[in-house]
Amino acid sequence: MPQEPAFERRAPAPGGGNGAGTAPAGVGAGGRLGRDHAGTGPWAAEPGTWQQGIDALRSRTAASVPDLVRHRRVPPAPRLATTAAHLGLAVAGWWLGERRRGRVASRAGAARRVRRAFERLGPTYIKLGQILSAGEGLFPAELVAEFHQCRDRVPAEPFAVVRRTVEAELGGALAVTFRSFDPVPLAAASIAQVHAAELRDGTPVVVKVQRPGIDRLVRRDVAVMSWLAELLTGRIPVAALANPSALVEVFAETIAEELDFRLEAQNMLDVAAVLRGLGQRALVVPRPHPELVTRRVLVMERLSGYAWGDTVTMRAAGVDTAEALRSALRSLLEGAMLAGVFHGDLHGGNLLVAPDGRVVLLDFGITGRLGPVQRLALLRLVVAATGNDVPGQVGAMRDLGALPAEVDVPSVIADLGLDRPPIDPAAMDIEELTAEVRALASALLAYGARLPKALMLFVKDLLFLDGALAVMAPELDILGEIAALVAWFHERHGAAIARELGLAHGAPPAVDLSAVRASLGLADDAPGFTVRELQERRAMMRRRLARHRAATVGR
Repeated sequence: MPQEPAFERRAPAPGGGNGAGTAPAGVGAGGRLGRDHAGTGPWAAEPGTWQQGIDALRSRTAASVPDLVRHRRVPPAPRLATTAAHLGLAVAGWWLGERRRGRVASRAGAARRVRRAFERLGPTYIKLGQILSAGEGLFPAELVAEFHQCRDRVPAEPFAVVRRTVEAELGGALAVTFRSFDPVPLAAASIAQVHAAELRDGTPVVVKVQRPGIDRLVRRDVAVMSWLAELLTGRIPVAALANPSALVEVFAETIAEELDFRLEAQNMLDVAAVLRGLGQRALVVPRPHPELVTRRVLVMERLSGYAWGDTVTMRAAGVDTAEALRSALRSLLEGAMLAGVFHGDLHGGNLLVAPDGRVVLLDFGITGRLGPVQRLALLRLVVAATGNDVPGQVGAMRDLGALPAEVDVPSVIADLGLDRPPIDPAAMDIEELTAEVRALASALLAYGARLPKALMLFVKDLLFLDGALAVMAPELDILGEIAALVAWFHERHGAAIARELGLAHGAPPAVDLSAVRASLGLADDAPGFTVRELQERRAMMRRRLARHRAATVGR
């Protein structure tokens, strides 16, 4: 008769996912899919019983999304009333409080009140806040910074609730499966929380447990969000460009898959298969257990490492942080452009760095998937960008769905001024810069420009890695890195890329960085430009904008 699992109280690790922020330990080679490459992994990532009918399950889940976001003349009234009450109180508090305290205090106050309203509204809105928090550059900076707090401030479910869920899903008492199970979660997120445990044979694992009743709550909340998004579209210009309805659709697709952990486990295997197929050994994916995966419980390999961004500790241990960042970027580009599958939610809580420098990917609830046409368009977009081929970039954006299919590429180039020499924003006064941005936004809106779902996830990941540069590799030469990245891709995948795009494969392609240099105010023969210099330039632009806003308010 198995003994009752031991319950040892330990302080929860900071961060989330598979125990982000824990001390360095042995990291299994989770990106490898068989015993021949298993390294120190506890089991081979072989097909499990939970995979039966997984493709049909994914299709059914995708087919349920249109109903979640369908047009409703009247949304779920009780939940709409609750949502309106919390958001209305947030707006009223801001109106009476921070609105007149200056631009900076006003924006920060609004973001803080919206974040608190989201937390009171519960898991669905907290999850949306977490997605927004990873959108540096896509969403207002104050909102992004404020929603970072949603990552580790979600109250955990009582352990009695966790126990009931695990026992119901796995079909037996906790002691049947686990030798120990820590009642204190490693992290508590909006949809689920994760606990450290040991299997009966002593294998350390992480157990992800879904919150009770989350499915019904999510469906009501998404219906309200979809109704509100339709209300915004066409009424606020910036909302039309950001495409709130598409954002809600992305959110609905994501959260619909996240409500079934069998799909997340399959995402882990799919990304691991992509890494293996591309020969990418610098990244690690945890293995889901072959048997212990259900709709609401996911048992996976326990991995650990240095918290992403903990540069001081990593460098003291001899980890090349710049190379870890390069690995993450290469993996994102390879997965998206060459396989059409990539981790769609890169942020500090979903990444660790192993003592040997490999990057550990965690939390596969959001996985970007590109169809054949979209994948080829993204590949063309990146190749055209390296050669400063403007028509090629605009055509690729059209094929990605960012511009209507019938759009005339030369007209877009002329109307957006893309045929003019690049302008250094720092050389313009604020009025000129503001007018330029407004004119560009107006022209894009006139063409019906939108940010398609897959591209949104891809850009969000790129922006996160761009932000990580300042912490993990401030002395990196940006121009040199771009050239080196192109050469690396040519060496590893040049023949395959040339074949797909119908190009001749020969010497490495010429990299035209003239537009990049011009946008940075550099001469054509400038030897380089470091990340630190770029951050100083951005800080200068922010100060100029802040002074302009303050002067405008004071008029």
